[in-house]
Amino acid sequence: MTHDARYALLSAALDAAARGWAVFPLRSGGKPPALHGEMACPRTGDCATGHRKWEQRATTDPDRIHRAWAAGRFNVGIATGPSGLVVVDLDMPKQKSSTGTPGGVTAFEALCERAEQAVPATYRVRTASGGEHLYFTAPDGIRLGNTAGSLAPSIDTRAWGGYVVAPGSTVNSRAYEVIDPAPVASLPRWLLDLLRPVERPTGPLRLSVPKRGNRAAETALERETALVAATAEGGREAQLFESARKVARFVGWGDLTRDEVEEAFQRAGEAAGLPASQCRSTLRSVLNWSLRTCRPRETT
Repeated sequence: MTHDARYALLSAALDAAARGWAVFPLRSGGKPPALHGEMACPRTGDCATGHRKWEQRATTDPDRIHRAWAAGRFNVGIATGPSGLVVVDLDMPKQKSSTGTPGGVTAFEALCERAEQAVPATYRVRTASGGEHLYFTAPDGIRLGNTAGSLAPSIDTRAWGGYVVAPGSTVNSRAYEVIDPAPVASLPRWLLDLLRPVERPTGPLRLSVPKRGNRAAETALERETALVAATAEGGREAQLFESARKVARFVGWGDLTRDEVEEAFQRAGEAAGLPASQCRSTLRSVLNWSLRTCRPRETT
């Protein structure tokens, strides 16, 4: 790598720091941090009072950045948490995934459409793999962590405890490039609702099931909401959809009200760990469809 390339990486680090983003060096041509680990910590300098990890050592201080990048041709890491950022990582499908697996960009567009929201306009970077990073300012007073695939396949997020490779860096001879220099937008409320940590109940879930004298409807609601609440990660939304579909016919027949069913399944979905907004969106979709296509009750 030439001297000009080293200067370009230093410039990339300084540019990020000028935006208020805390940076730290990554290995030349790679993504891992170029800092010593805890076992090799000399307990001097930044670590004089104890080992400091990359998130703690990330800085916006130009003098420290000059010193760090004078020591090597380092890529630039942005510590998203200290930088007040939430970055949505739209990845390319993995090589071993099926040919029908959508990439992160397509999956995010579908997520926005489902939420009835436009794709947010914000600072956007193309990654070395061909994916994209969407930068957002983190909400005040809420400490978000990283996620991996919880929004949709091929969509991860980086906040506290995470970092992204800054534009100007190169991995596998491919550069990270800014493709939309728009101002960094605030994290949309609907995305925050999806990313906000869910408070799980400490005790067993108790659902209030309406008593109308129709035992079949009551039993179905009790059984299906219990199934949703007990479903493990990876199948929760599918179970919510299927269970709500089974109970919806009782709404169409007048045995249960829509509000009662939505409230019971909303609580069950959140107890399972689904974001509140995702529960509402799924329930609205399945109930609207089920009530439109509900067949009359068979009589003998």
